[in-house]
Amino acid sequence: MIPEKTAVATIGTDSYYTTLESTVHTLHADEPIGSGGTDRGPSPHDFLRMSLASCTAITLRMYANRKNFDVQQIQVKVLSEQVEGKTIFHRDVVITGNLDETQHKRMLQIANACPVHKTLTNPIEIQTNLSATAPR
Repeated sequence: MIPEKTAVATIGTDSYYTTLESTVHTLHADEPIGSGGTDRGPSPHDFLRMSLASCTAITLRMYANRKNFDVQQIQVKVLSEQVEGKTIFHRDVVITGNLDETQHKRMLQIANACPVHKTLTNPIEIQTNLSATAPR
């Protein structure tokens, strides 16, 4: 079993097709055909955009439910681009429901407080350890 807050990516010799595992879920990543992959799953950058989009949507839904806001649907679209060595995420949020101006402003504040947003906008440190094993 994979420990909580851990992700494992395993890739063999099958182009870029990668198996991703978390505590109880298995997904697949790949690269587009134009990049030498087989396009059998989202790319790593797709997963990053999906992470921000889903965290924003879930955080907004949690808040709307807790406050009993009249919200039928929340859609979050995230586009990213590289500009002069900097990654810029463009996030568009569409909320279907009946919100007054105060509720609307509060939902924007809540969107900016989702945990993935906080992670991406604060300093990040990556520590890497490398081990090698002989093939079996």
